[in-house]
Amino acid sequence: MHDLKALRADPAAFDAALERRGLSPVGQKIVSEDEERRAALAALQEAQATRKTLAKEIGQGKRTGADTSALEAQAVELRDRITGLEERAAIIEKSIDDVLASLPNQLDSSVPDGKSEDENVVVHYRGEKREFTFEPKQHFELGEALGLMDFPTAAKLSGTRFVVLRGALARLERALGQFMLDTHTTEFGYSETSVPLLVNDAAMYGTDKLPKFAEDSFRTEDGRWLIPTAEVPLTASVMGDILSADALPIRLTALSQCFRSEAGSAGRDVRGMLRQHQFTKCELVSIVKPEDSDAEHERMTQAAETILERLGITFRRILLCAGDTGFGAAKTFDLEAWIPGQQAWREISSCSNTRAFQARRMKARYRSENGPAFVNTLNGSGLAVGRTMIAVMETYQNEDGSITIPEVLRSYMGGLTRIG
Repeated sequence: MHDLKALRADPAAFDAALERRGLSPVGQKIVSEDEERRAALAALQEAQATRKTLAKEIGQGKRTGADTSALEAQAVELRDRITGLEERAAIIEKSIDDVLASLPNQLDSSVPDGKSEDENVVVHYRGEKREFTFEPKQHFELGEALGLMDFPTAAKLSGTRFVVLRGALARLERALGQFMLDTHTTEFGYSETSVPLLVNDAAMYGTDKLPKFAEDSFRTEDGRWLIPTAEVPLTASVMGDILSADALPIRLTALSQCFRSEAGSAGRDVRGMLRQHQFTKCELVSIVKPEDSDAEHERMTQAAETILERLGITFRRILLCAGDTGFGAAKTFDLEAWIPGQQAWREISSCSNTRAFQARRMKARYRSENGPAFVNTLNGSGLAVGRTMIAVMETYQNEDGSITIPEVLRSYMGGLTRIG
């Protein structure tokens, strides 16, 4: 959510920020509506004060036996006027709130201009692409040949974009998640958290998933939502709170199932595990003071990079341009892993600083020296487990179709060194 006070102070700057995202200006329109709302509220206060005076005069007249019919008629007119002003102010306020809720976060000044992912900026590369003496296969070819990745059974049970993992691949998925959790909790100070997989409208709205992304999520018949990421319950855990300054930073992590309808991805990545309706992800969330959010963003991204480095996965860090930065983010780093079977870079983590955008929607504050102030919230994947498994399978595949287990995972795999 945006700061209406700041918008009123400089609507041109607000519109310039929207223009960076390719959006039309709305600042002056909002300011005009807000002036109308404030005028209605001023008239409402005046009418309420007049009604209060009238009530005293009517009471006094009745006590003395005077004719108060004219005053009572005036009071009725005032009552109707007050009702009308209240309704008008409420309608305008809802109109302003609806517009502000539909507008994306303002971009950080360091975000490069650009209209699409083609204009994202590579920050750095880590690792070397493996050179194969054979034609590398894609993960689903490897998994199906091993008999451990079953898409037909998943389709029979649930439809497309689901998978059944068996045996060593099911254990590999679990091992990756445990390795991520252990690293983030023991080395980077994140507190492991088990979260509900169903949340209410307030949690989804507060973390900027509603109303814009309603069609991308699954909703139950009783009005709750399957979480698209553990970012939602982790971040919303401070919804409505006023935190002690000493409590910050708060760093939380959760390994959870995530659910997405993939409404806009028809025909994309239909083979394999890359784009699923249900997947596992290790989420990182930080809640910090505003002056600490830039450093926290770098810290979070490095934590995610550490997982890839220790797995021996070649990756690059990308700074997203204006046109590719997500709705709630002020700035985003993506980590893209090199997938040998596809001969392509694929996003495996996205780490975003939302600044106070989510905090305003959630009314999440802390006690600063100058009184209650909005916290800054950050979120990132540390990592997406399914996509990490794809990278591991394709990077560590052997010519005979077997898969070597990265050394860092072998203790999680009961000492197993190879799947095949």
